[in-house]
Amino acid sequence: MNTPTPSQDPEPADEAALPATVRARLERVTHSVLVDTRALARVRERFDDEQARTLGRYLASAQSPNTLRAYRADWTSFTAWCLAEHRQSLPADPVDVAVYLAACAQARTEDGAGWALAPSSIERRSAAIAAVHGAHGLETPTRAEVVRMTLRGIRRTRRSRPRRKDPVVLSTLESLLAVRPADGFPGGVCRRRDAVLLLTGFAGALRRAELAALTFDDVAVRTDASTGTPALVVRLGSTKTDQEGRHGQVVALPRGRHRHTCPVCALADWSQVLEARRDGGPQAVRALVEGTAATASPAHRCQGWRGTDLADGSERPLLPTVTRHGRVGERAMSGRAVNELVKRYAERAGLDPDDFGGHSLRAGFATQAALGGATDREIMRQGRWTNPRTVHDYIRTANPLEDNAVTRLGL
Repeated sequence: MNTPTPSQDPEPADEAALPATVRARLERVTHSVLVDTRALARVRERFDDEQARTLGRYLASAQSPNTLRAYRADWTSFTAWCLAEHRQSLPADPVDVAVYLAACAQARTEDGAGWALAPSSIERRSAAIAAVHGAHGLETPTRAEVVRMTLRGIRRTRRSRPRRKDPVVLSTLESLLAVRPADGFPGGVCRRRDAVLLLTGFAGALRRAELAALTFDDVAVRTDASTGTPALVVRLGSTKTDQEGRHGQVVALPRGRHRHTCPVCALADWSQVLEARRDGGPQAVRALVEGTAATASPAHRCQGWRGTDLADGSERPLLPTVTRHGRVGERAMSGRAVNELVKRYAERAGLDPDDFGGHSLRAGFATQAALGGATDREIMRQGRWTNPRTVHDYIRTANPLEDNAVTRLGL
C-alpha cells in the first residue's frame, strides 16, 4: 500500500487489514452504515430510482461526514469480528455485543506496551452498533443490561483522565510560524497557506474540521469601527455544536500587532497566490512567490485591503491541498491533514509532536486569552463554548492560582 501524503485521507486500518472475502461481505454498508439499503430497495419498488436516490442522499446527510466515517470504521470492525466468531451482526445478540466490547477492552497495541483502544473509543463502537440497528428499524442490543454493565465495568477498570493536547499559546504559535518552509518557490506556497491555517485556527478558536471546511465565501473583510483597521469576519457552517448550521455562528479576527502574526495580512498574501493561479496558472504562481520573496517587508500589507474576488459564490476552499512542488490542488485539506500539519510543525520546532494536534490551536486560544485577562464570557463567545466548565479547565491550565482561595492562606 502506498503511504498517503499529508493532504490525503488514508484508508482506515481496520478495513485495509480485512481479507477480500470479508470486504466483499461488507459491501452492502460501505457507502453509509446509517442508510438501510433494503429500505431503499422497497422505495424503488413503490416509486422509482430517482426518488430512492433523493431519499438516500438526505438520509446519508443526517450525520456529519466525520461521524459517518467513524461509525463506518467501527461497524466494519464489529462485522469482521462477528464473521470470525460466526456470530450475526444484524440484528446482533446483546451477549455477542458485550463479548465484543470486552474483547476490545482487552486488545493491546502491537508492541504490547499499552491498550489498543481508549474507553471512549469503545463507547463509540457501541454507539455505532446502536446507530446501525436504529437505522434499520431494529431494536438496539446496546440497551440491554449486559451491554450497559459491560461498558460500566470497562470505564471503572480503565479509569484514566483523557490526555489533552498541549495548547499552542502565543509563544508556541510564533515558534510554529518560524519553522514554515522558506520563502521562495516552491516552499513559499505552503508558507503562505499555513500562515492562514495557524493564525485563523488560533485567533478564531476553530476546530480542525471547521478550518478544513472554510471557503473564501465564508470570509469577509470589515473595518474595525474603533480603530479603523481591517478585520476578518468568518462565518461558520455546520459545526460540532451546530451540525445543522442553524445559528450562523460568526467569529471575528482582528488585525495582529505584528505582520507575521496578523490574520488579515496572511489572508491577503495567500489570496494573491490563488488569484495568480486562477489568472495565469502555475507559472504565474511561481513568478509571484519568487518575486514577493525578494521584496518581503516587515510592514503590514493589509491596511486598505478590501478583500479578494475569490469570494465569488463558487465555494473555493480557503485551505486547498498543496504538493511539495508548490502545486495547488482543487480540493480542501482534510481535518486529518490539519492535525498532521500542526504535529509536523511542532516537531520541527523541537517539541514533542505527540503533545500537539489540531485541537491545540483552539485550546491555545482559550489558554492565551485567560493569561491575557479575558473573562469567561469573552472566551466563550469567541470559542462558541456553551459550558463554562470547559473554559474553567483552560483557565486553570493557564494560571492555577487565578481566583483561588489558596492565595489567601497567608503562607
